[in-house]
Amino acid sequence: MTRAALLALAPGMLSTIQDTGRRGWQRFGVSSGGAMDLEAFTAANALLGNPPGTAAIEFAYSGGVWEVNAESCRLAVTGGDFGISVDGSPLPAYTTALLQRGRTLRIDGAAGAIWGYLAVAGGFDLPPQLGSLSTHLRAGIGGLHGRALRSGDSLPLLSERASVQRERTIARRPARPDAPIRVVLGPQDDYFTAGSLDTLLSAEYVITRQGDRMGYRLAGPALIHTRGYNIISDGVVAGSIQVPGTGQPIVLLMDRQPTGGYPKIATVISVDLGQVAQRRPGQALRFQPLDIEAAQELHRGFVDALDALPGQVREIGAPQRAQRPQRAFWLRN
Repeated sequence: MTRAALLALAPGMLSTIQDTGRRGWQRFGVSSGGAMDLEAFTAANALLGNPPGTAAIEFAYSGGVWEVNAESCRLAVTGGDFGISVDGSPLPAYTTALLQRGRTLRIDGAAGAIWGYLAVAGGFDLPPQLGSLSTHLRAGIGGLHGRALRSGDSLPLLSERASVQRERTIARRPARPDAPIRVVLGPQDDYFTAGSLDTLLSAEYVITRQGDRMGYRLAGPALIHTRGYNIISDGVVAGSIQVPGTGQPIVLLMDRQPTGGYPKIATVISVDLGQVAQRRPGQALRFQPLDIEAAQELHRGFVDALDALPGQVREIGAPQRAQRPQRAFWLRN
């Protein structure tokens, strides 16, 4: 009997398997990785009733074409208003769909987003590495053979058939393409002139085409170092804003290196990382300062909002029924 699978007929740009990443390995030099837009990723699993953190396909710009090789498969696409169709019939994003064997899903681009998620009910039957299915391309680990997905790949499914139920939908949080990106200054803001701090918080920076899952390079007024642009390498986190000798900032993202030797002028708060990730090359960023206590309070609210997503899912054609939220434990560790 043929194993249940989702077949990649023509996967989209930079399609990889991602979950919430690896925890506890940075001290050994292993990046955490994980979904670029955690809210969109979590919404996909909530729609399908999957446990929080179940791995999905993450793609950039467009998701490509996929074929179901199983008795049936229920799936959902989130991240933006992508052009989605099943055998040519349109399907809205943030809505589940049941596909029978041989049916094809096509995911085209979205005007206001880069990263999207294709999740399946039950998830993929792939072996974790260091506790995660997340693909880290530079390390060559996770996902399917540690690489981006290619035409002809077959992703084994944990379920041969989908359950009988109504399809589901969830409201997408409105995009905020012009909202300021909130940052906490430091930890090496004392390596920069006072004027440079003012510049960071008042000027406009544009996302360049030099960007990937590791980080986005920005272009704008140069930030001036006072004590050189090299430090003893120390730990970096998602959202760290490094400034090399060029004076142009780099926002580090999910596949960032575990340590870095450039001073970090500020850190994007966790709540706003998905907004940074979803902005396209040529779009502008403005930074807004925040103290660490306020950032922590916003983080707690973000965790609570992710926990509540399953309760916001409603069945199409049926009254909404509240569901008990599952704890987003990976954000609390």
